[in-house]
Amino acid sequence: MKEMDKNNKSFEDIKHIDENGVEFWFARELMSILQYSNWQNFEKIIDKAKVSCQNSDISVFEHFIDVSKTIKMPKGAQKAILDYKLTRYACYLIAQNGDSRKKVIALAQTYFAVQTRKQEINEKEYSMLTEDEKRFYQRDLTRKGNYSLNQTARKAGVKNFDKFHNSGYKGLYNGETADDIARRKGLRYREDILDNMGSEELAANLFRITQTESSLKRDKVDTEKKACDTHNKIGKIVRKAIKEAGRNYARRFAYTTKEFKAIRKGK
Repeated sequence: MKEMDKNNKSFEDIKHIDENGVEFWFARELMSILQYSNWQNFEKIIDKAKVSCQNSDISVFEHFIDVSKTIKMPKGAQKAILDYKLTRYACYLIAQNGDSRKKVIALAQTYFAVQTRKQEINEKEYSMLTEDEKRFYQRDLTRKGNYSLNQTARKAGVKNFDKFHNSGYKGLYNGETADDIARRKGLRYREDILDNMGSEELAANLFRITQTESSLKRDKVDTEKKACDTHNKIGKIVRKAIKEAGRNYARRFAYTTKEFKAIRKGK
């Protein structure tokens, strides 16, 4: 069990998140974790995994993305080498086609199979969940999203996180801070507003969170003021998108605000 936990952590440690919040792994980093020392041998495993992907009528190019890396050579020279950005599904196929005599391969097969199955269930069965189940699912995503956003915001120079998060809420909720939202919802002191939102309102906040983090990274924001301005701007953009999505969505998202009541009445 200890070895399984250790390797699970390794697989997570080398996971990357792109600017759109999509997870991926680099093949050369995965090669090291799976205890392959030779790229040519590991590339043969990748080729077998590609065939498995193609035989399942799934696009190879969406799961195995060619990337080029530059490495330093002796005497200051540089060399371009091939690598791949891999989805979780691609990692699963690589593990399935790896050397089954290696214990770490068996661990990888289990790890990526379970995680891939979790993703399939989320995508296919989400619409069948009850509202409470959807809410719990979205709440877990927003919790993880906020944690990741805080890490990125800290690197961007944010120290006053209440101010930073309120900048986002003000953009999304037409000037309301977290305390304003809590009062509107009739919550007790220190009761978390995110724990008192429906699934669609949580989804809107998750979109605000992920897009803000992406923008902070993409624009290389390096001051607290710029980070707060970015969060506020993204909040406003998400609010505008919700308004344009239709009256029913707007009504379910924040039916207590005057503006959204006006949308519901067709004003």
